[in-house]
Amino acid sequence: MSQGVLIFAEQREGDLKPASLEAVTLGRELKNQIGGDLSVAVIGAKSSSLSSEFKQYGVDRVYVAESEELKYYDGERYSAILTEAVSKAQPSVLIAVASAMGKDIAPRIASSLDAGLATDCTGVEVSGGKIIATRPVYAGKAFVKVRIDTDLQILTIRPNVFPQKTEGDTDPEVVELQIGKKKYPVSEVQNIKSERPELTEASIVVSGGRGLGGPENFHVTEELADALGAAVGASRAVVDAGWRPHSEQVGQTGKTVSPNLYIACGISGAIQHLAGMSSSKVIVAINKDPEAPIFKIATYGIVGDLFEVVPKMVEAIKNLNS
Repeated sequence: MSQGVLIFAEQREGDLKPASLEAVTLGRELKNQIGGDLSVAVIGAKSSSLSSEFKQYGVDRVYVAESEELKYYDGERYSAILTEAVSKAQPSVLIAVASAMGKDIAPRIASSLDAGLATDCTGVEVSGGKIIATRPVYAGKAFVKVRIDTDLQILTIRPNVFPQKTEGDTDPEVVELQIGKKKYPVSEVQNIKSERPELTEASIVVSGGRGLGGPENFHVTEELADALGAAVGASRAVVDAGWRPHSEQVGQTGKTVSPNLYIACGISGAIQHLAGMSSSKVIVAINKDPEAPIFKIATYGIVGDLFEVVPKMVEAIKNLNS
């Protein structure tokens, strides 16, 4: 019978994604309840050097696929390699992060192995040896608990929701995976480069909405974000208007974020936007309309002109840091 937990750990250019360590921590907790080994699969051009990253997380085994041909993510090739890792590890649970990559590879594995899948999980528990996952439904209006009854249970977890904790030192076994060949490999990926944190992984996010009046005023939120070391987000209305790129959109049709602090500037709070940020730990809303829906879920609300409020916030933060 399958037992144990396998984590698909994402990396870029030899740097492990922080959310993957959150997945490893969760995997360790589940392993302690269901038994078996805790294994990690790492795929990429600089993956072998990452095995030492897991020594403090109680990992028993690291499956590695390393090649320059794997420098760029390729859903078909990566899923074939991860399927091999599943075949070798024989886990009862496979966990990936609910990132763009995780959202692509997890359904591929679920389909090819006829396994159950719960996506964008915000809570995970074990009952009777089976995983009970909590996940949002109806655009985040409600949460449901689902049980996966297949032998292999696949989860994708929302970043910044589960804590990251180390646990002593281990010496995980390293197992090499077959690379395989592909006739048409991915040759280039154009990344959007920014000195700010990646939106879905940032601990602080500052988002702007139509209340900014136009793209020429978005510097107001950018200045606040830079003062806090935060990522910049935007509402769908702003993106649809062409003020900001789609890569910054937060919401049901954009990105889902769960930062420690989310600051909404001039965002009314349509349900589609709330679906993408309502799980933030602390929400600060700045809006001149006291009836704006965003205030219903805000931890702190400021009714006022954002062009007066935000600059004062920036000034105060700079004074604190000076």
